[in-house]
Amino acid sequence: MRIILVTGLGGAGRTTVAAATALAEARAGRRVLLVSEDAEGVEDTGGSAGHGDLRVLRPEPAADFRREFLALQARSGTALDLLGAAPFEDAELTELPGSRPFALLRALREAAGGDHELAVVDLPPLPEALALLALPEQLRRYLHRLLPPERQAARALRPMLAQLAGVPMPAQWLYGTTARWEAELAAVQAVVEDPATTVRLVLEPGPAATRALRTARLGLALHRLSLDAVVANRLLPAGSEDPWLAGLAAEQHRHLAELRAGAGDALHELPHLGRAPRGADDLALLAPARTGAAPAPVPEWTVEDRRDEDGVLVWHVTLPGAAKEELSLVRRGDELLLAAGPFRRNLPLPGALRRCTVTGAGLVDGDLRVRFTPDPGLWPRTS
Repeated sequence: MRIILVTGLGGAGRTTVAAATALAEARAGRRVLLVSEDAEGVEDTGGSAGHGDLRVLRPEPAADFRREFLALQARSGTALDLLGAAPFEDAELTELPGSRPFALLRALREAAGGDHELAVVDLPPLPEALALLALPEQLRRYLHRLLPPERQAARALRPMLAQLAGVPMPAQWLYGTTARWEAELAAVQAVVEDPATTVRLVLEPGPAATRALRTARLGLALHRLSLDAVVANRLLPAGSEDPWLAGLAAEQHRHLAELRAGAGDALHELPHLGRAPRGADDLALLAPARTGAAPAPVPEWTVEDRRDEDGVLVWHVTLPGAAKEELSLVRRGDELLLAAGPFRRNLPLPGALRRCTVTGAGLVDGDLRVRFTPDPGLWPRTS
């Protein structure tokens, strides 16, 4: 199953493009799910004539938060009773800041488990979307550090350990909750990292568009996500006799030329309708090109064994558009902390590099080459 994640600059029309994409694919005969809180002009059709099989899933952050909070409260009932705490009721719970991303991640996992052929997911604006897509991996890393899975093997010895340590050991419900969160986050991370999951970037040509494209390409490459299309939205008609409109269109088309140079064949251009889109007929005018049979492959990150006199191994990490001055590397155990512009990621080192020392790095045409020197005691040379 194919998943298209739609994001872009705030106000560029990403929700409209997501809805138009889903509707066009449904009318072409595919079973499509649209995940969006705000999409207008589309509704569940279930195969209605002229609209195809389009279904809409609207995440509900408030209801999702209440359901998860009450479930956690129920699992912690014994501890709360001992503390004399009064449990909350559904009606008195108010959604807390930060619950929206988790509701969207659960909707993404649900979308991946349906019987449709394509899911189109309306994501938040670009900076929030990139942080959202990185969240499952980050949270799993935090869980592994705070409650390593191997410690759960000692839960049968908890009473004895508590006496020896003099402090209470984590309760069984904590291990159970951690395991459930780990499974849920792993499922969402698998969806994000699936080769059939791609990102569609929506921009309105202007001063910020080219910079946003470069930022998006760098962030997506760091998290190994494929950019399947760049949509230049709300293009004004060229050649107007009105000097004011002609000036706006000329400026917009100058920025459009910059986007063409940066996006190449991935660029799709959509017209400005002269009004806010109303209904399915207007959305049909704003559908980008069809998605195609398969997304473009994500470049491989490879390890090259040079076997020169120093026995150097080189790890090639593809980061298109990166500049040398915005990259930094820190080795921490079996991970490499890589910062690229505003983004950072802890990269688990391939097995061949875990017993090596970082001896340098270079950047050539978006290919980051990190040099590692093996420990001679672990990597004996053959004569």
